[in-house]
Amino acid sequence: MFKKVLIANRGEIAVQIIRSLHEMNIKAVAVYSTADRDSMFVKMADEAYCIGGPFPSESYLNMAAIIDTACLSGCDAIHPGYGFLSENAEFSHLCADCHIKFIGPDYRSIELMGNKANAKETMKKNHVPTIPGSDGVLKSLDDALNHAHRIGYPVMIKASAGGGGKGIRRANNDEELKNAYNTSYQEAKLDFDDGSLYMEKDLSHAKHVEMQFIADQFGHAVYFPERDCSLQRNHQKVLEESPCSAVSPEQRKHMGELISHAVKEIGYENTGTFEFLMKNNHFYFMEMNARLQVEHTITEEVANVELIKAQILVAEGEPLPFKQSDIQDNSYAVECRINAEDPAHNFMPSPGKIKNANFAFGTKGVRIDSGVKDGSVISPYYDSMIAKIIVHMPNKKSAVNKMKRVIKEFKIDGVKTNRQFLYDLLNDKQFNSGNFDNMYIETNFLKEWLKKVE
Repeated sequence: MFKKVLIANRGEIAVQIIRSLHEMNIKAVAVYSTADRDSMFVKMADEAYCIGGPFPSESYLNMAAIIDTACLSGCDAIHPGYGFLSENAEFSHLCADCHIKFIGPDYRSIELMGNKANAKETMKKNHVPTIPGSDGVLKSLDDALNHAHRIGYPVMIKASAGGGGKGIRRANNDEELKNAYNTSYQEAKLDFDDGSLYMEKDLSHAKHVEMQFIADQFGHAVYFPERDCSLQRNHQKVLEESPCSAVSPEQRKHMGELISHAVKEIGYENTGTFEFLMKNNHFYFMEMNARLQVEHTITEEVANVELIKAQILVAEGEPLPFKQSDIQDNSYAVECRINAEDPAHNFMPSPGKIKNANFAFGTKGVRIDSGVKDGSVISPYYDSMIAKIIVHMPNKKSAVNKMKRVIKEFKIDGVKTNRQFLYDLLNDKQFNSGNFDNMYIETNFLKEWLKKVE
């Protein structure tokens, strides 16, 4: 059993990991940047150490500082959360070299599946249908142009080590591809220290469906009900729900069996998520996230599991605390991300100090995951998310009605938020009928919404 675990992350996910560790009687060690010294997660941890300046490269991406802190503070393991170093094979390898357990897949699996281009090739070998595109990483701009001419425009340029919608550009012709290639390379190099890119045929106007799983060291793999993450803007998810109304029980079982087979074939351990585009009732593998995800919360609610605790148990060498037959899929959960941003002005970030925070706690089926409270500061250096509101009910109608009430009660002064935008989206007929795709917000809903608020 781990005695002490370092959390190599910040914000709400650091808070949730600390809570899980404390419930398992494990001490939590936080690392933080100078910008986060007064943050909620820092005060909740049993020990906390400043490891650098406000920019991620100075702190949360500073592998040497994190490993040194883990060693000097006597930690048995490191939980990377999501983002930052959670899919960094070098970091996972460093942990192993220093005899510190990385709570996630080992570096070999991250190299194979955390890299989007490698993951696609691996899925092809395991007979999982994939999106037409480049065979692995693009070697140069000329290579990208050749692939684009072969599969036809429009195409998507994507960062192999990407995540969170970063390093992704759409191109409709050669000129746009040249710009997309250079911009995505620079962004990927800056955010992930890995500028490798790959290409896919643009399958816009499809459902973005993903399925999370977890596997232990004993050959057991369990998949969970899928999530519909189609409601997004600039490849950033806005609202997620589980299960997806467009997926039948037969399709769910088929997807799950494909995932379980692939996971066992590659010897993957711990949690991950397979992402698919669903078009004309067919699924196409898009990428795999070799880590926990922001929206793991709705999976936890529908499946009745605690994924962070399961991650820790698996990392300790324990078998999974549940089996496939234990997983439920007879209810519905929805998550809204409250961000400090101004939707009426191109979702401009709104950093600042939170005042008069009113979180609508205390209702059956309502969960709020947040790393802030009254007086907390939303920093310009990091993601602008304030909180995730999750509602779990027997069906979509009752869950959406409750979510609308909670969103209406949820109020914060000091920064602008997307609260009204989310409330209006919850009232949208297309959302409530399930008749939307991954372009719906940008091509339909947002345009009509902006007309109303102008």
